[in-house]
Amino acid sequence: MPQTMHTSQWVPFPVELVFAFFANPGNLPHLMPKWQQARVESSRLIAPPPRPVADDPALRYQSQAAGVGSEMVISFRPVARLPFRVSWIARITEFVWNDHFCDTQLKGPFASWNHCHHIASETREGVNGTLIVDELEYALPMGPLGTMAHGLFVRRQMESTFAYRQRRLEEILPVAARQASRRK
Repeated sequence: MPQTMHTSQWVPFPVELVFAFFANPGNLPHLMPKWQQARVESSRLIAPPPRPVADDPALRYQSQAAGVGSEMVISFRPVARLPFRVSWIARITEFVWNDHFCDTQLKGPFASWNHCHHIASETREGVNGTLIVDELEYALPMGPLGTMAHGLFVRRQMESTFAYRQRRLEEILPVAARQASRRK
């Protein structure tokens, strides 16, 4: 049975930095809980369309990005303290600079998985920042057993994983912003 999940987070960093960070598949393992020991095993990256030229030269963040058709093989531990890893093959299906990109699972632990990352400029209390919204639609394998597993532990684990990601972003984005400012 298909499930959905939505998360959102506001961060006090420009859209260009946040989008560049998320569009680089090498950053994914840094956003997953350490116990999962996530890693990008391989990737076939297709360049996205040219980046829009930022009005402010300070906002021209340079990083690798996975455009439409890019595929990544990611592996991780699905359960803490178990010695086996799960492989996941994902493909980027949509990509619009500084707005959104979507990925779908080609092979992996879910019966289906579609994930869109929406990034939008938003000012809060006079501070310019970025709203990050994740929309997921997914299904577990094994029919009724998968539905039961979802209710028992998968949903909680996914919520915990995204909460971890939000905490990590608060740690990582200031570092990314400092590194980007030094490259200019």
